[in-house]
Amino acid sequence: MSRHLRSLAIAVLVLGVWEFVGRLPVDGVRIFPAPTAIVADMIANWDLYLSHILMTLQNAAIGFTVGNSVAIVAAIVFARFPLVEGLFHGVNVTLFAVPMIVVGPVLVLVLDAGMPQIVLSALIVYFPTMASMLVGLRDVDPRLRDLICAYGGGEGTILRFVRLRGSLPSLFAGLKVAASLSVLGAILGEFGSGERWGLGTFLLGSLGQANAARLWGIAVCAAGLAMLGYGLLSLIGARILGGSAPVTVAASRLPDHLSREPRPLAQRLALVAAAIALPFVLWSVILMATGLNPIIAPGPIESFHYMFLGPQADWARDTLLEALASTVPIAALGFAAGLGAAFVLASLTVLVPRTSKALMPVALLLQSTPLVALAPILLLIFGRDLAAAVTMAVLVVFFPAFVLLSQGFALVPKAALEVVEAYGGGRLKRLVFISIPYSTSYLFAAAKLVAPRALLGVMVAEWLLTGTGLGNLLDFSRANLDYGMVWCGAVASVLVAVIAYQVISVMERLTVR
Repeated sequence: MSRHLRSLAIAVLVLGVWEFVGRLPVDGVRIFPAPTAIVADMIANWDLYLSHILMTLQNAAIGFTVGNSVAIVAAIVFARFPLVEGLFHGVNVTLFAVPMIVVGPVLVLVLDAGMPQIVLSALIVYFPTMASMLVGLRDVDPRLRDLICAYGGGEGTILRFVRLRGSLPSLFAGLKVAASLSVLGAILGEFGSGERWGLGTFLLGSLGQANAARLWGIAVCAAGLAMLGYGLLSLIGARILGGSAPVTVAASRLPDHLSREPRPLAQRLALVAAAIALPFVLWSVILMATGLNPIIAPGPIESFHYMFLGPQADWARDTLLEALASTVPIAALGFAAGLGAAFVLASLTVLVPRTSKALMPVALLLQSTPLVALAPILLLIFGRDLAAAVTMAVLVVFFPAFVLLSQGFALVPKAALEVVEAYGGGRLKRLVFISIPYSTSYLFAAAKLVAPRALLGVMVAEWLLTGTGLGNLLDFSRANLDYGMVWCGAVASVLVAVIAYQVISVMERLTVR
């Protein structure tokens, strides 16, 4: 009871300080309105808010269901047939890394009304859930595998009785991240879709009104939807998982995809070539199936001609390389800072368990708030400077990494921790010698998960704030109907994300071995 009262007192104190600051006289637009002003706007326009909230909730729920259903099936297939996972490796990273500010307008042109938001929501949740569940499916206790094999069971039996059940904690960690991402995807799909209802449409219509209370109200509604999904999945996960964490320590915790013998060089080269070619093949097939005009949606051949053989190829290459040189270092800095912050704070949840309860609402609030709604706040604090882009990258990287790392630390067997405790080791030694080594696979999974998001965060900041780099180039090219540059820029961003993913995968193999 005293802990709850202390938390309530802290919340009241924070709101009181915010109310005081929000009522101070300011010149120009009030960026930080008082909480009472935000609540007053929401109450006065509750019917308007409700209509937009219900539409976004519907889009996010459908996208969440579709995207995660595909992700779960894909993770099972990839765990059962590693060759298929290697073949679709490029497609998986492409789906997660492709800039949403490019995909949204294209989906509006291709799909019927109401569908772009759902498709974008499904696309944005696919990779986090698939990657998280795949970690759990592959992290198998070798003793259980040997036991089933000794009784004549094969890979199908191991999948049914060991992998699927053992992957549930990782699956729910991914689903909790996907809950907030589905709302973000739906809002980004509504943003500029031309639809009447939805928080994205509501936000777009409110940006030019200089009504800070309205913008904060929309952000609160979006965060509330995401936190609702996160809370429901947390309750369901706690009820299903219960005490399912392992209590004994396996002799080896090396994920089985890293313990296999490497394929012959020729086979590996062929697999890499197929993985690289498949996204371009699917790109061509989708354009042929939709019948889009090549001027609006050029294919791989047209994009290659634009960048290397066309009359303006030299200018196009120089412009794109200059934009990449501005964006990639900032994304790398944001990635490192966000992942580092997530690791430090996840470690604090082991050293000080109450930290998790204090940090999770703040992290979820930052993650759930639409990036475009954060832009005015970042502009006020940092201006149109490098710090704004780095901060945006950190915000989009931190929460998924924090959730996945916290999940990895939570799955450490109690028996291993008790060994250190029996020899007089405290929480710090348990963290250093047990929790961190045991959760190495989760650290690399988090790094691979958030690397493309760091690039996306920087591009959104460049688009809305700094007016530089690849994000600004894509927005400027789209406004000038230069779709060749738009698609080439999108391909370049995907290639950067794929390279980052591969580098982290190589580091994982070298470190975990």
